[in-house]
Amino acid sequence: MTDQTIPEPVASFIDAVNRHDEEAFLDAFTKDGSVDDWGRVFTGRAQIKSWSDNEFIGARGTLAVEEIEAAGDAVTIVGDWRSTHANGRSKFVFDVDGDRLTRMTIREG
Repeated sequence: MTDQTIPEPVASFIDAVNRHDEEAFLDAFTKDGSVDDWGRVFTGRAQIKSWSDNEFIGARGTLAVEEIEAAGDAVTIVGDWRSTHANGRSKFVFDVDGDRLTRMTIREG
């Protein structure tokens, strides 16, 4: 991991994911927040939860952060993703609005 500090609310979000805390994970998003997982888009709490139950929190996922970049309202994290669903170096781009996430985009890292 780099020496750089992960900005909030992304730091708390990653902590919630690594603790498999579904409520904190879901609460991190705005009401109409979305996840773009390799082009598949899930919008709103119900769709994000359904996706996460199989591929994220429900898959016992953890993220070991390796790179951090913050620019404006976007935070990019590259790290090693491990879960029962998928594994590998991944890039997560978070669009931030205040203390919530409006979008998380996942691509190959």
